Amino acid sequence: MTLNDLYDTILARKTADASSSWTAQLLAKGPEKCAEKFGEEAIEAIIEAVKNDKPALTSEAADVLYHLLVMLAARDVPFSDVMDELTRRQTQSGIAEKESR
Repeated sequence: MTLNDLYDTILARKTADASSSWTAQLLAKGPEKCAEKFGEEAIEAIIEAVKNDKPALTSEAADVLYHLLVMLAARDVPFSDVMDELTRRQTQSGIAEKESR
């Protein structure tokens, strides 16, 4: 599965019955709840990274990616826009990019 595939699945769940899908339930709670859930998962990933628990970090990283895509979908941000931004950033150094903010 690619991140594009996952994002497409999430988009399909936006119109699904909330009783049929965890993703549909989460999206039905609104963008704020999706953002909150993303934050929770990011913190859990940080904890596992600090503990150096690679299997747990792997699991939490998958949760972070999933919830990031749900959050983007909740705010109607196309995943392709995020990928385009990453592509744009490849044309300059990370240091130069940070200085431009």
